[in-house]
Amino acid sequence: MERITWNQYFMSQSYLLKSRSTCQRLAVGAVIVRDKRMIAGGYNGSVSGGVHCIDEGCYVVDGHCVRTIHAEMNALLQCSKFGVATEGAEIYVTHFPCLHCTKAIIQAGMKAVYYSEDYKNDPYAIEVLQQAGVRMQKVPVETEPLQQKQKLLIRQMLEKLESNGDPESEQLVHEASQLLKLDKQ
Repeated sequence: MERITWNQYFMSQSYLLKSRSTCQRLAVGAVIVRDKRMIAGGYNGSVSGGVHCIDEGCYVVDGHCVRTIHAEMNALLQCSKFGVATEGAEIYVTHFPCLHCTKAIIQAGMKAVYYSEDYKNDPYAIEVLQQAGVRMQKVPVETEPLQQKQKLLIRQMLEKLESNGDPESEQLVHEASQLLKLDKQ
């Protein structure tokens, strides 16, 4: 079995966290990693116990939703709340961090920012990251190779099941093929 890279593993975790976002404008997830171990995670959402954008809409001021706390800040605040050091850590974010989050990442002593999607990449944020010696790397999520392997394996399993000649198996093969839209060639 082929394993995914560390970057793909941690970036995938940030996408999982993104699925908890409560902001309708942009869902973002972030994972803080030190020594190949996740030490905190966050997603953009409202203050604990507060109203969520998904419930009452975004509260937009000057083009920004001010109701939410950004994913990077939530992850950093989680470290602060539980006394977890961030010096020398790395952060994996679904989207390029805003300027405010960038400054917090630098002040927290992080050594690298990995992001998957460009999002209003602020030139000054890039500049201060470079000045601080914080490495930036775009890490697109690679789902296609895994999906192709899964489809191949499922196709092989369906062919094996189909060869049984059992009417119930044939029905399952048909339903699975329709569900997965597999080309039987």
